Amino acid sequence: MLKSLQKELEQRQADGLLRQRRLLDSPQAEHIVANNKPYLSFCSNDYLGLANHPSLIAAMQQAAGNAGVGSGASGLVTGHHRYHDDLEKQLARFVNLPAALLFSTGYMANIGTLGALAGRGDAIFADKLNHACLNDGSYYSLAEFNRFAHNDVAALERLLKVSTAKHKLIAVDAVFSMDGDLAPIPDYLALCEKYDAYLYVDDAHGFGVLGEQGKGSLNYFHLTKNMPKSPRIIMMATLGKAAGVAGSFVAGEQVVIDYLIQKAKSYVYSTPAPPALSATLAASVKLIEQGDDLRANLNSLIAYLKDNLKLKKWQLMASDTPIQPLVVGGNKEALALSEYLQTLGILVPAIRPPTVPVGTARLRISLSAAHTLEDVKKLVAAIHQAESELGA
Repeated sequence: MLKSLQKELEQRQADGLLRQRRLLDSPQAEHIVANNKPYLSFCSNDYLGLANHPSLIAAMQQAAGNAGVGSGASGLVTGHHRYHDDLEKQLARFVNLPAALLFSTGYMANIGTLGALAGRGDAIFADKLNHACLNDGSYYSLAEFNRFAHNDVAALERLLKVSTAKHKLIAVDAVFSMDGDLAPIPDYLALCEKYDAYLYVDDAHGFGVLGEQGKGSLNYFHLTKNMPKSPRIIMMATLGKAAGVAGSFVAGEQVVIDYLIQKAKSYVYSTPAPPALSATLAASVKLIEQGDDLRANLNSLIAYLKDNLKLKKWQLMASDTPIQPLVVGGNKEALALSEYLQTLGILVPAIRPPTVPVGTARLRISLSAAHTLEDVKKLVAAIHQAESELGA
């Protein structure tokens, strides 16, 4: 077996697909030290620049002093701390849904929730560009798994129309992590009403960034702006991106959350994240709620990049979110561009298959409110220079 593993690794290297970790020696920020070198980073999902925020550091230090550093038991034994409970209630109020449940990661939330809500005899309908954890959750559920072309409402309706499944669940990303575009969530909700289905929305990249006060994609589309208009909506959001800390939550009707507490295996059989993280996230949610200036700065940086990055060979995909994908094409070409930018002190990751379709390898530019206009100007100039050197 070991020889087979080594052979596969060597083939990945030859195909330009070998992934390698960077060693970070600084806090997560717009300027980092990685592999012992300083970089201007456009790699992080820390969209509001909260990962190293002084008030969150202080909140964690204080909470660790009060609650210790570990949860010690599963949530259904003695691991559910007051800090966890308070945060769940705070998150539910913030996204204007009846109840919420914390999970340790977004991956655990998706596989646990989809596995609990769908099973044999049911059907899940998923966008072909969904994140891997939505796909894995669908596979693990043992429900019939149907995939439709990216953001193709008509294709989804054709699948729903012929489905004879007992329960139907549409599972989609709200903001697609490698393209930066949004799902047509209102159209999907209309299909749910028409075909007696439910909508599960992964808002990992919308929470904190989109909607009034950063309440997320459902608020952005006015679906939960005043009062929840449909009990058919279930949402998940991660807390290690715009929120700057770690973890995730699922929010929806009280009966859904009560059911997940009983049936979501990744919740039932896991030790919760340390209580101090929940106390820190409580402070983070307040910063998100008060973060209109941060979001305004972020949006101005997005607009500057889109207006000023003028390329002949490579293509900046259409996105109004902090995820700005620069499609290069070949795996080795994308790696070469990323490595060239590193020589200029700029870190932007190369994304290759299977994360993105073959032939669409890209640089995933992630902007943060912590970046300055000068940072983005430096990036634009460097990419223009790289295209003149590498893009011929």
